[in-house]
Amino acid sequence: MWFSPAAFLKTYMPTGLFPRSLLIIVMPVVVTQIVVAFVFMERHWSTVTQRLSRAVVSDISMLVDLRMREQGGDGELLSQMAGDAFSMSVAFLPGESLPPSGETPIVALLHQSLSRELSQQVARPFWIDTQTYDNYVDIRVLLPGEVMRVLAQRKRVYATNTHIFMIWMVGTSVILLLVSGVFLRNQIRPIQRLAEAAEEFGKGRNMPNFRPAGATEVRSAAASFIEMRDRIERQIEQRTTMLAGVSHDLRTPLTRLKLQLAMLPEGPEIEELNTDISEMEDMLDDYLAFARGYQGETATASELVPFLKQIHHDAERRWPKVQIRLTDELDRSVSIKSNAFRRCLNNLINNACSHAGMVHLGAKINETEDTVTIFVDDNGVGIPENRLEEVFRPFYRLDDARNAQTGGTGLGLAIARDVARGHGGDIVLSKSALGGLRAEITLPV
Repeated sequence: MWFSPAAFLKTYMPTGLFPRSLLIIVMPVVVTQIVVAFVFMERHWSTVTQRLSRAVVSDISMLVDLRMREQGGDGELLSQMAGDAFSMSVAFLPGESLPPSGETPIVALLHQSLSRELSQQVARPFWIDTQTYDNYVDIRVLLPGEVMRVLAQRKRVYATNTHIFMIWMVGTSVILLLVSGVFLRNQIRPIQRLAEAAEEFGKGRNMPNFRPAGATEVRSAAASFIEMRDRIERQIEQRTTMLAGVSHDLRTPLTRLKLQLAMLPEGPEIEELNTDISEMEDMLDDYLAFARGYQGETATASELVPFLKQIHHDAERRWPKVQIRLTDELDRSVSIKSNAFRRCLNNLINNACSHAGMVHLGAKINETEDTVTIFVDDNGVGIPENRLEEVFRPFYRLDDARNAQTGGTGLGLAIARDVARGHGGDIVLSKSALGGLRAEITLPV
């Protein structure tokens, strides 16, 4: 399996704008710190350690030369001189030999530096221990008939102040990242506000306090969004006003016809005419509802239990011959436009009751996605799977059981989906466990 850097970055890269922007700042800083630390370790730290080691080994070399010239001389005098002049503890161990070589030391740089200098300056067998003591380095040199043991202070042979540089480097980097994070957050907040305003507008809600803010480009985008929102609202208002006027103009002659029919003697022809007039009024209501959509109403928090009970009660009165059950009650509050959402649910229930003898209404919650699902099941003939999306098209009718003979304008499902999407959700149709159609409305909590 080939490794794909693009797939790796897509999987593990953060998705938010703020973490991505912060990563753009963090990565160069981290890379710079690594390069600086590497150069410091390889150049500065190594150079300083080598120079310190060379100086200490020079002192040891001098002591070795003095001991070799004055073989059998006063070792205590040399030890005292090493302690006073070189701050080293020196002891001569007659008859001793060098300990066996141990494992590779942790501080390899110090061991290598001392070994190199001892080989060059002393040129005698030696043994080094850089791990046993925290503050000292144990160096032993083999002399004729004895071993000279030197305990040198670690700070004299090793650059121990490296942590100061590292703390300074990391500290300044943290301060830089904190300052960058604060300024970056202030730059991204207007973008987040713009995204929230667009989402709220898509759900049919307004953000009256939204104003252009941030950088020039963000302000320009926010201003363009406000202009677009105003144009869409004006267009919807004009369309609704036009259709309301058409509806009013058409209702006037229909009302006159109803009055004239009411004055005529009752008969089969009169009853059919009244039915046609009622159907025309229902069609006008559907057209106006489709044109109005979910606009013109403010979303408020509503409890699902009483809301669904009222929908269920109204459906039982409207469809007395259909068995309608409220199967699952969810004690949860959702933000909805009550009238628009009631129209949405009524359309689904009416659609189910028109083609089935049993209808179940219920609700459930999805904690993972933080959504609420309201479903309507029926035991009717259902809809072919390849037409489950087509039925949402305005004025679309099926040729089978759900056809023009059952009445309606073909706008019920289109209006229902428009309202559901206006609340930030959607409607999905599928096969019901009752054998017919299942309509699910998903809403964000």
